[in-house]
Amino acid sequence: MGEISAALSNVLNNENGHVVGGPRKSCWYEEEIDNDLRWCFALNSILHTGATQYQDIQLLDTKPFGKALVIDGKLQSAEIDEFIYHECLVHPPLLHHSNPRSIFIMGGGEGSTARELLRHKTVDKVVMCDIDEEVVEFCKSYLEVNKEAFSDPRLDLIINDARAELERREEHYDLIVGDLADPIEGGPCYQLYTKSFYEFIVKPRLNQGGIFVTQAGPAGIFSHTEVFSCIFNTLKQVFKYVVPYSAHIPSYADTWGWVMASDTPFVVSVDELDQRIKQRINGENRYLDGKTFTSASTLSKAVRNSLNNETHVYSEGNARFIYGHGRHNQA
Repeated sequence: MGEISAALSNVLNNENGHVVGGPRKSCWYEEEIDNDLRWCFALNSILHTGATQYQDIQLLDTKPFGKALVIDGKLQSAEIDEFIYHECLVHPPLLHHSNPRSIFIMGGGEGSTARELLRHKTVDKVVMCDIDEEVVEFCKSYLEVNKEAFSDPRLDLIINDARAELERREEHYDLIVGDLADPIEGGPCYQLYTKSFYEFIVKPRLNQGGIFVTQAGPAGIFSHTEVFSCIFNTLKQVFKYVVPYSAHIPSYADTWGWVMASDTPFVVSVDELDQRIKQRINGENRYLDGKTFTSASTLSKAVRNSLNNETHVYSEGNARFIYGHGRHNQA
């Protein structure tokens, strides 16, 4: 579990007692990625620390990445590069849909996913369902970049368990977005990556031509076998067309993965993607355009081979988990 080293000491020492990062003393944030791998960076200050009913929450002012939101000891998003994650999560499925109007977000309490969705001119309604009201209110107060999204009349904010909310609703959606915590052992969200959930709850809530997209955990050359490959394979059992893609996110210290799925083929060309970006989206994307998506969905040979050979189907009784605690909001 990650820790804010500054709470205990003014310097971060390695096992031999040497100061990491040079002779100048500084406060550091440290996160455990694996048993033998830790990720740390210097802080300007700790802006807020507290706990909700569901999770611990911190807002840090970091030297390399600006303001960073940390939940349960894991970096959720950082000011300098969160646009990469959120543009990749939102724009590929919306741009591949012919006329997206209604969207349901599972999780997304930070507000950045809603922000990117609401940039699309065709969108009439976005339902954002997050279980932790305190985190949502915290993000409303502290994340200036999302204030406009939270006040947009097209946003319907619901505090509830995402599965229960989808089950009780009769509405159908053009896009359902999984901006969920990663599947972790004992965590609240791993059931929302299962074949039964996709098949019996998500898919029946999609309109004809609808698309489901989910964040799918680390997708690096070594880390993609944790959950990325089996989330991809699980969605293949439910939908006719499934597209995995990935991008490097510096503050995550890894490549990250997403998977979008539909029963309608994804046939939009690079030029058409760029044309739809110009026609549909208010403002300029900082990361994603047609060529970038083509690159993101062209995975390396090693990762392609793993995905092609993956046989694991995610179920509640046969789950896979990432190391430690996961990134992104609870649902």
